[in-house]
Amino acid sequence: MLLKGKVAIITGAASERGIGRATAVTFAQQGARVVILDLDESAARDAAASLGEGHLGLAANVADESQVQAAVAKVIEHFGRIDVLVNNAGITQPIKTLDIRPSDYDKVLDVSLRGTLLMSQAVIPTMRAQSSGSIVCMSSVSAQRGGGIFGGPHYSAAKAGVLGLGKAMAREFGPDNIRVNSIAPGLIHTDITGGLMQDDRRHAIIDGIPLGRLGAAQDVANAALFLASDLSSYLTGITLDVNGGMLIH
Repeated sequence: MLLKGKVAIITGAASERGIGRATAVTFAQQGARVVILDLDESAARDAAASLGEGHLGLAANVADESQVQAAVAKVIEHFGRIDVLVNNAGITQPIKTLDIRPSDYDKVLDVSLRGTLLMSQAVIPTMRAQSSGSIVCMSSVSAQRGGGIFGGPHYSAAKAGVLGLGKAMAREFGPDNIRVNSIAPGLIHTDITGGLMQDDRRHAIIDGIPLGRLGAAQDVANAALFLASDLSSYLTGITLDVNGGMLIH
């Protein structure tokens, strides 16, 4: 088992068919004790219970520093350590530049970018004391290609910020044996994207993907497992593209 004995926090993992839940299931199957953080405490607890015994579901708004610190303190009290953080929580809004209001900008940036910073700040002291840890930050192909799928420009900006933050943290905390890497998923079939696509648009998008299909949440979960585990022990500061060839650098 690749994560036997490890404690992993995954944010935004309560949605049944989302990337976070697929990652939680995969980590649990690989021996991790998983902590699911979500806005909805009941959903987080149910999601954790669905993984089997020994997992934890907690409520936290990742954009709220006090809630983040309180949740991480509960994890440390319960498990005594934190080995992996997956910064998965995020929201998107399919609107154009001139339609973005300050409240829209704040909402999207707060969850994706501020949340990534606050969660990382909360777990790093424990990882530093352990002299080990892996942080996985969820970005998007939209950060690399300038949007053009569902998220608005502020979503692209938030996810580009995640990439920059991840690289900076990788450089800063490498000497503490804390690895920080990012994943840039392409178009992944989830509860969110599934409700936004008509068949004709789906086919048009697939025509531009060399592997000829949309991504599955499990594809991203597998990438997160790789970055969380010792299989990637000499990787830090990278961006792992999981897009089926939608964007080839």
